[in-house]
Amino acid sequence: MTGPLAGIRVLDLTSVVSGPLSTMFLADQGAEVIKIEPLGGDITRRSRQSISASGEFSALFVSTNRGKRSLALDLKRPEAAKIMRKLIASADVLVQNFRPGTMERLGLGEPTLRAFHPRLIPASASTIRSSRACRASPTSKRTPRPADRA
Repeated sequence: MTGPLAGIRVLDLTSVVSGPLSTMFLADQGAEVIKIEPLGGDITRRSRQSISASGEFSALFVSTNRGKRSLALDLKRPEAAKIMRKLIASADVLVQNFRPGTMERLGLGEPTLRAFHPRLIPASASTIRSSRACRASPTSKRTPRPADRA
């Protein structure tokens, strides 16, 4: 595909909507996006309205994962870790939206990634923050709404 991101390889370890949508935009701009899914496939493959006779593809999955190649891996298995290291070595960007701490448990935390591939751009699209981050955040204190002030 041509576009401003042609020649950029993105590893997509995201699921549901926010992550796949963000990497879809990268693919739309010409990036080569490789979606890494669990062995059973992304949860959105079979959610909502099915658009295939086999029930394997939903409209949500197809619409947010267009232009991507897919590979199913069990990231907890050592064989998959070897495959991931090869993929990471050839990638420019890695996008994930796991819960906080998951990448570290998989041996793919940011310090490990930086040591292994210093030029890799890691991006997190997680909508869940760790409780430590929430406590440290200046926005973690509840701000009264106008209705609460009366």
